[in-house]
Amino acid sequence: MIENIKITATTKKEKYELLLQQIKSLVEGENDLIANLSNIASALKFGMNFFWIGFYFVKENELVLGPFQGTIACTRIKKGKGVCGTCWEQKKTMIVEDVEKFPGHIACSSLSRSEIVVPVFDKNNNVAMVLDVDSTKLSDFDETDKSFLEKIAEIIKNII
Repeated sequence: MIENIKITATTKKEKYELLLQQIKSLVEGENDLIANLSNIASALKFGMNFFWIGFYFVKENELVLGPFQGTIACTRIKKGKGVCGTCWEQKKTMIVEDVEKFPGHIACSSLSRSEIVVPVFDKNNNVAMVLDVDSTKLSDFDETDKSFLEKIAEIIKNII
């Protein structure tokens, strides 16, 4: 396991490429899911300078807050509610340029302006959790974020 994350790149794509390799090393040899998700959240928060990043676990008919980095968060989200619940229901990545324009958006922080949520599937292709990332800037997420965060979701799928 690596001890710290170092990102020296300047473009978003380069940062993700370096971070992806470091996350793979970070989880290598560690079997505890909570420990791995905690370190992944921290690596993404500080490596990409995200406002908020965290995981919500599917538990019965709700998403329940898991490891995260950032301000206090919503604890439970119903299926189909907000961006996270919609991602879970539709089983696809959601990029929201302006959260205030998203129908039924759940405002855990008034500072959040845009959001990307990625489903993390288990080995049976059921959504096991979602990876939620918030920004204080409008339209902060794009296809580069989607591509690399989905690759990180694949890493997580292999350690569930």
